[in-house]
Amino acid sequence: MRQYLDLLHNVLENGTVKDDRTGTGTISSFGHQMKFDLSEGFPMVTTKKVPFGLIKSELLWFLKGDTNIRYLLKHNNHIWDEWAFKKWVESSEYRGPDMTNFGLRIHQDESFKPVYEEQMKFFTNAILEDDDFAEKYGDLGSVYGKQWREWKKSTGETIDQIKEVIHSIKHNPDSRRHIVTAWNPEDVPAMALPPCHTLFQFYVAEGKLSCQLYQRSGDLFLGIPFNVASYSLLTCLIANECGLEPGTFVHTIGDAHIYSNHISQVKEQLSRNPKDLPQLEFDLNKNLFSLEPDDIKLKGYEPHPAIKAPVAV
Repeated sequence: MRQYLDLLHNVLENGTVKDDRTGTGTISSFGHQMKFDLSEGFPMVTTKKVPFGLIKSELLWFLKGDTNIRYLLKHNNHIWDEWAFKKWVESSEYRGPDMTNFGLRIHQDESFKPVYEEQMKFFTNAILEDDDFAEKYGDLGSVYGKQWREWKKSTGETIDQIKEVIHSIKHNPDSRRHIVTAWNPEDVPAMALPPCHTLFQFYVAEGKLSCQLYQRSGDLFLGIPFNVASYSLLTCLIANECGLEPGTFVHTIGDAHIYSNHISQVKEQLSRNPKDLPQLEFDLNKNLFSLEPDDIKLKGYEPHPAIKAPVAV
């Protein structure tokens, strides 16, 4: 994972200070690429602990075509909570305390944090326990899973991009069209968060499956370690489904940025030495679409301690 640390250092030292949608501010650099040979170990960041449980449950959520956070909450995954919560607190039905700019206020006002936590607890419990509430406020719109598994055509029919790309890899491996896209311009306004990882392409050679991801925007400290692990896992799972070995994961990033409130955390991470990469284990005989989080494990993951940082919403 040295290439990831080198990218962090490069952007920190040479990036441009820019404003952003969240109002947090970033140090940003445009156009970077990393390559990971999946035969050398699974590319999980080891200079801080990254929760693999969240990565695998989110990826399986995408693969199921789900867009409601209820599945994630059932697997103790809260990485999409804030976007669904924002939808609720900005609705005409919300009657609680003022939650304006809660993403920033959580970390700037200690007295606000317990108020936020109380409202978030009520919200997540309601998603889990109330079907109507979950349907109304748990759904994030036409985000990744919807585009991957049920892209809507102008005729009203849908395209299952994941099944189609698997069929294409199996029956026409030399094709240059093994592509899945999550960026649907018509649906972007209806998404809680427009896709950051927008398009990926598979490549077959010498019995191995490689994947290149184009990511329009990458939060280098919090998001990119998740994205590297998620798409490396996806590559391994699709390779197994197609009877191939995992090859290389190529990660191409447009706007690679460090949030201004992550700078001290980045410096702490850069002071640590990488450790050995873990190995991925999963049930090789199970169908891709029937996998559950407990079927996927990492062996030998012994990272440095976690480093906490706020999420920009």
